[in-house]
Amino acid sequence: MITAAQMRAARALVGIDQRQLADLSGVSLPTIQRMEASEGNVRGVVDTLTKVVEALDRAGVELIGDNAVSREGGRGVRLKLAKPPAGPPPE
Repeated sequence: MITAAQMRAARALVGIDQRQLADLSGVSLPTIQRMEASEGNVRGVVDTLTKVVEALDRAGVELIGDNAVSREGGRGVRLKLAKPPAGPPPE
């Protein structure tokens, strides 16, 4: 549904901190902190995740899943698939 990196990036895009996201979503600050500290997909109670996603949506963020297209126009950022690191430069 949402990754920890998406949550952090979404907050940065709209210029809110963790406390503001907690207030906007009705989720406790420690829960927001725990969600953002996780690896990969955020795990938790579906109702809690839904509240956070809806709060980010109201704040103006569209979360885009893997291989999904954007529903609306507007500026944004999308993380590309990681490429394997290049070897050392030739000498």
